[in-house]
Amino acid sequence: MAGTAMALFGLASSLLSPLRALLIDRYGIRRALPPMAAAYALLLGLVAVLTWRPGTPGAVLWLFAGLTGAFTPPLGPVMRTLWRDLLPDGPLLQRAYSLDTVAEELLYVIGPLIAGVLTGLAHPSLGIAVSAGLVTGGSLALAFSPAAPPSAKRPAVSGRARAAAEVPAVSQPVHDGRAAGRRRKVAGATGLRRPVVVASGMGMCLGALSLLIVAFAERHGRLAAVAWVEAALATGSAVGGLAYGAVSWRLGLERRLPLLATALALSLAAAGFAPDMVALSLLVGVAGLFVSPVLTTAYMLADEVADPGSRTQAGAWVNTAFNTGYSAGSASAGLLIGRLALAACFVAGALPSLLGALAGLGKARRPARLSTREAAAVPDVKQ
Repeated sequence: MAGTAMALFGLASSLLSPLRALLIDRYGIRRALPPMAAAYALLLGLVAVLTWRPGTPGAVLWLFAGLTGAFTPPLGPVMRTLWRDLLPDGPLLQRAYSLDTVAEELLYVIGPLIAGVLTGLAHPSLGIAVSAGLVTGGSLALAFSPAAPPSAKRPAVSGRARAAAEVPAVSQPVHDGRAAGRRRKVAGATGLRRPVVVASGMGMCLGALSLLIVAFAERHGRLAAVAWVEAALATGSAVGGLAYGAVSWRLGLERRLPLLATALALSLAAAGFAPDMVALSLLVGVAGLFVSPVLTTAYMLADEVADPGSRTQAGAWVNTAFNTGYSAGSASAGLLIGRLALAACFVAGALPSLLGALAGLGKARRPARLSTREAAAVPDVKQ
């Protein structure tokens, strides 16, 4: 019953993430985020009440779990959008994205620990109620912080200036501006497809890995050691993310992303040939070094190729791709285990990241952007 409720919650949260991000882009952080957080907290509180005593029908829990997931505040995509507004392009922005990804990784380690403590000392449903309070406080603090714009952030370039900027050549007639706008949207969609595909492939790899680690530990009679392998993955991801942010890269984001995804795939495939749990922990830790860098690069590239008015949506699509890929990877690994040798399962589980890297080769086309000074120099266009 709990597994189905969590699956429905995660499915609704992931699939509707781009829609919630669209509302943020359209109405602004301060107008759209607080109502989402309030609805999310109220539904979480209701789930806590329903689960405080046994006897609630499973269908009722599944319904409210799905409804709760539909209102999950998109805090990650919102924060990553704000980083580009707060910091200039370059090493400082890269470090901010890296720290953001590392912090998110650590939350996935700390959160279950807090839930475990509350379950042991008080009541499991108390963890849900505490989550409602935490997400409400965090969402309101973000929405009304000085970093958040008071309303929807409009591009600095006016509609007429953008129409003029989209004309490919000076000699081209003004009425071709609409066709240029369509080409610009297609270019942005093509560029966003790369980080989305790579994030989906990486999610499938990590989803498969979570189940393969359990199968490996079970066959070696060390099921309790699964926690150590997962800790090695999280530690490697944190170290890799911090190191990634500290390095000044010469390769552009388009070249960097497939290389990092390939390194992740190869290291995960090698982990299947580990002779024991200690070696598996070491090899998985090495693979973890590439987890945060891949996610950071995917988020940065998505933000860079997105239209200024849809950057939150771009980050949400990457997030959705990773989460749905993770679920698909877990399901696929479950079908492979028992049919193939375990080492072959690790290799098969690593293939999505490698295929995503191959699909991500090539230079992304970015939509044209003008600075405020450049926009002011563009003459007005008679429609």
